[in-house]
Amino acid sequence: MKHAFGFLAAMTLAGAASAQNWDMPTPYGDSTFHTQNIMQFADDVRAATDGGLDITIHSAGSLIPHAEIKNAVRSRQVPIGEFFLSQLSNEDLAYGLDSQPFLATSYEEAQALWAAQKPVIAELLAEQGLMPLFSVAWPAQGLYTNGEIETVDDLNGLRFRAYNAVLEEFTAKAGAAPVQVEASDIPQAFSTGQVEAMITSPSTGVNSTAWDFVSHYSPINAWIPKNIVVVNQRVFDRLDPATQEAVMEAAATAETRGWEMSAAEAEQQTVALAENGITVYEPSAALLDGLKSIGGEMLESWKAEASDAALSVMSAYEN
Repeated sequence: MKHAFGFLAAMTLAGAASAQNWDMPTPYGDSTFHTQNIMQFADDVRAATDGGLDITIHSAGSLIPHAEIKNAVRSRQVPIGEFFLSQLSNEDLAYGLDSQPFLATSYEEAQALWAAQKPVIAELLAEQGLMPLFSVAWPAQGLYTNGEIETVDDLNGLRFRAYNAVLEEFTAKAGAAPVQVEASDIPQAFSTGQVEAMITSPSTGVNSTAWDFVSHYSPINAWIPKNIVVVNQRVFDRLDPATQEAVMEAAATAETRGWEMSAAEAEQQTVALAENGITVYEPSAALLDGLKSIGGEMLESWKAEASDAALSVMSAYEN
């Protein structure tokens, strides 16, 4: 019996030693559908590997700040992480095409853009030892203000929350003053007067209780940006083939599920904004024309500065 017990104990210890635990930083809170989707992804991996790979989610920037997540995965500080894709547009403009104003404004267009982006972005990330697992879109970006905005001129002088270089440029061209603010800091930024308006998804609006600090929302559908989940290639390569397959299958499922969640979220959260007292109004033709004109200017500038990789994405998308 002693020998049997010793054998079983040794087997248990061997199993525990072979199990892997991954810490995964994400930028958004637990109520955000992206985070909920990633939690399901982790559950799927855990189930498919019988606990052989256990991914612990550290949401809302609690482990690593948003801006540092990509480099933390690259340096193997953590093996896996999520971040806002267009945050990397300063590295190559190919990363920021989904935040290019009025380039892709429906889910169908956004899917086509991701299909064009994916191989190029995979190649760019591979140069940094990273591999994309899946990417999920946010709902289309809408305009949050105090009072209805009828034309671009009404944005003049407003302190405007920005979350990437493209939005900084867009709001500046509209005459507003861009201020970089993370999603988790939105309520404080409004309450202190740091910002007065923002363009973001209905999801972020609800998660930040936008009705506490703005009165109006307009679904201008400016762009449909994405988050991306990446893994360190060397860490992934150390997994056994069966675990690698489990991760990739869970990732493919998470991408499909995440886009479906995003579409449902767009409808539900726009209703939630109205139910909490925000006036939801359709943008005027004058406002849309003015904003699209700015988008057109920015696209021409983008083409003049874009790398060959970025231009190849645009060519694939347009054709």
